[in-house]
Amino acid sequence: MNVWKIFTTMLAIVLALTSTGLIAAELSSATDNLDVYSNPDVWLCRPGHNDLCNAPIEITQISSDNTQYISVRKPMVKARIDCFYIYPTVSSAPTGNSGLVPTQDEQRVIISQFALFASVCRPFAPMYRQVTIAGLESIFGKRLIPVDPELAYADVLAAWRHYLREDNAGRGVVLIGHSQGAHLLARLIAEEIDGQPSQSRLLAAIIPGFNVEVPSGAYVGGTFKHIPLCQNNVQRGCILSYVSFRAETPPPPGSRFGRTNHSGMKVACTDPTQLTGTNVDMALPTSIMKMDIDGQWSSLHNAIKTEFFSVPGMVTLQCKDDSHGSYLAVTMTARDPLDQRPQYLPGDLIVRGHLLYDWGLHLIDLNLAMGNLLSFVGKLEKTN
Repeated sequence: MNVWKIFTTMLAIVLALTSTGLIAAELSSATDNLDVYSNPDVWLCRPGHNDLCNAPIEITQISSDNTQYISVRKPMVKARIDCFYIYPTVSSAPTGNSGLVPTQDEQRVIISQFALFASVCRPFAPMYRQVTIAGLESIFGKRLIPVDPELAYADVLAAWRHYLREDNAGRGVVLIGHSQGAHLLARLIAEEIDGQPSQSRLLAAIIPGFNVEVPSGAYVGGTFKHIPLCQNNVQRGCILSYVSFRAETPPPPGSRFGRTNHSGMKVACTDPTQLTGTNVDMALPTSIMKMDIDGQWSSLHNAIKTEFFSVPGMVTLQCKDDSHGSYLAVTMTARDPLDQRPQYLPGDLIVRGHLLYDWGLHLIDLNLAMGNLLSFVGKLEKTN
């Protein structure tokens, strides 16, 4: 099954449940066993191991005249900082919780969201026992299988504590997660890092696709009490978060992203291009070309042999705080009238032929500005 189909199906159910408070632990079997993570096979990525983060990655750059050239990102073997990544819900296992043995589901999302970060930091990506789609169906009463949602956070917590004990050695670390991964990391930050000694090791947390809240007009408070939003590329110990929407289709009423019902609060928005002072530098998974509504990009899919592609100069980003909410507005219109590339980039969530506007560009939150995020982390590495 296509990884994007698995991801979108499961994510829709997960967020529907969390937004209505229906997810609650049915079992009390969560464990804090740090020794589990002494086994390198429980890690999708670890420094010094032959894994998906240990190889060069190619990106096809498509210019305005449709010419192509390939750029290459190579792992930084002696990086001075670490990245700790929690992936979104992707498991298609038939059990209520996934196992700790990597499958193609987890491996594919590592490639699409995290492997590129190995070019600027030492990569750490633990497996964790997330609630599967079968488990979510059980919570809805459609199946009768055991489910323990708290296992996911217990594993993330155990992996984090193992990393601090065995691998960190006082190094600066960047936390990275998207959607459900961002949700778990936000809880980890609030309970284990915010206002505690380990906060001194936090260089940044990159957690898009999740509603981090801050007081209106402020950069700190809300979801995190002591850790501020990132405002420039020399700042340390800050949060980088946003939810992305096409500029022409901002968050609609009742949107799950970009809006909050908490008085005096708004959803955080950090524009990655403002942090780096550069144009949008994306790395979109080539597989999303197949999701193109009108077929313009899908016709190019077979011609591009790299895992990622980019369209320099075509996309601009801007944080908006208006009646629609607080969000990262994405404009996908070429500034050059002679631009020969298709104008409508794919990336929307489409279910049974219907485009879900309240999700915005959730599927490609990280990839939209991947190069900018890499530059931001790279600057932290150079100045560490």
